[in-house]
Amino acid sequence: MAGANAMPHAVLLSSPGLGHLIPVLELGKRLVTVHNFKVTIFVVSSRTSAAESQVIESSMSLKLYEVIVLPPPNISDLVDADATVVTRIAVLMREIRPAFSFAMSALRSLPTVLIVDFFGNESLEIADEFKIPKFVYFPSHAWVLALTIYLPILDKVVKGEYIDEEEALFIPGCRPVQPEDVVDPMLCRSDQQYFEYVSMGIKIPMADGILVNTWEELEPATLAALRDDKLLGRISKVPIYPVGPMTKATESIGSNNNLLFDWLDKQPSESVLFISFGSGGVLSKEQMTELAWGLELSQQRFIWVVRTPAVKSGDESFFTVGNGSNDIPSYLPEGFLDRTKNVGLVVSDWAQQIEILSHAAVGGFLSHCGWNSVLESIVNGVPLIAWPLYAEQK
Repeated sequence: MAGANAMPHAVLLSSPGLGHLIPVLELGKRLVTVHNFKVTIFVVSSRTSAAESQVIESSMSLKLYEVIVLPPPNISDLVDADATVVTRIAVLMREIRPAFSFAMSALRSLPTVLIVDFFGNESLEIADEFKIPKFVYFPSHAWVLALTIYLPILDKVVKGEYIDEEEALFIPGCRPVQPEDVVDPMLCRSDQQYFEYVSMGIKIPMADGILVNTWEELEPATLAALRDDKLLGRISKVPIYPVGPMTKATESIGSNNNLLFDWLDKQPSESVLFISFGSGGVLSKEQMTELAWGLELSQQRFIWVVRTPAVKSGDESFFTVGNGSNDIPSYLPEGFLDRTKNVGLVVSDWAQQIEILSHAAVGGFLSHCGWNSVLESIVNGVPLIAWPLYAEQK
C-alpha cells in the first residue's frame, strides 16, 4: 500500500478529437507542473486525423506525463454510416471500457484518482473498482454544462421537438436557451445523438466532482447556479471546480510555417484578420465563395485556413483534420489567390492557431466559436467575429 506522502497519481481519459484532446493534455500538464501529480493520460485516438496524431506525438515528447493510446474499437456494426459525430464518439467511448479498465489494471503505479472527459462518463464506474475518487472534466463552458445536466428534466417536461417551442427553454439560474439555438443533439429527439446526450446529462453528476474549463469572473452567475441547492445544485449535487482558462501553450514555429510568420512579421500591428473554423469546422462551397469575395472587396489583410468544402454538415473534418489536400484554387473563385496575394495568405487545412493569435499583427479572429478557440482569443486579447457552425457554438 502506498505511503501517505506518496505522489498522487491521476489517470485521465480523453475522447477523440482535438477539441477534447488538447484540454485534457493541458489539464495533465497543470496537474504535473503546478500540483506535483504523477499523470497517465489515456487517449482514444480516431487514427484518421493527421493533426490529432501530431498533437499526440508532441505530447509524448514532453516527458511530463505518460501518454497511452488506446486503439479505437470497431463500431461499424453499432452505428450507421452517416451517424453524427456525437453518436460515434459516445459509442466509441462506451465500447472502449473493457480495454481501458484492463490498461488501468496493468499500470505499474496504481492510480489514486480518475478524471474522464465528458464523453468518457461511462468509465466513471471503473474508479469504483479501484476504490478511488472519480471526476468529470467538462472542457467547454459552464453554461453548456448547466444545459447538459438539466436536459434530463427538459426531456420529461417538454413533449414535442425543442425547436418547435414558442418560448425560451428555462434553465434555473441561467440564461435561457432559445428554441432555434439548441445544441445539435437537441435538434431531433428521435436521433441517437439525442439519447446519448440525455445519458451524458444523467451520468456526469454521478462523479465526485466536475471540473469545467472556465473561471469565476467569466461566468459568475452560471457557476453560482450550479452550486445553489435551490437551483442546479440540486441536480449536480457535487462540487464544481472552474479550472480554466485551459489553453494550449505556444510552441516553436514549424518549418512548414516559416513563410506564414515571416509574412506576419511584416504586417502592421493588429492589422490582420485570422480566419479559421477550428479542428472540425467546414464551410460549404457557396459560403467559401461569398467569404472570398468579401475579403477581396474589403482589401482587409487576412490569413485564412481553408478546407475542402462541406457536403452535408459543418463538422465534416472532425475526424480528418490535417488530412486535407493542397488543391486550394479549385474551390475558391478563379483568380482569387493572385488578386489577394499582396494582402492575404491562404493556408491549407491546418495552422498553428495559438501562435498566430498571439502575434502582434493579428487584430481580429473570424471563428466558429469552439470553446478552445474562444479561450485562446480571450487569453490573447483578440476580438472575435462569430460564425458558429455546430455543437454548442451558438
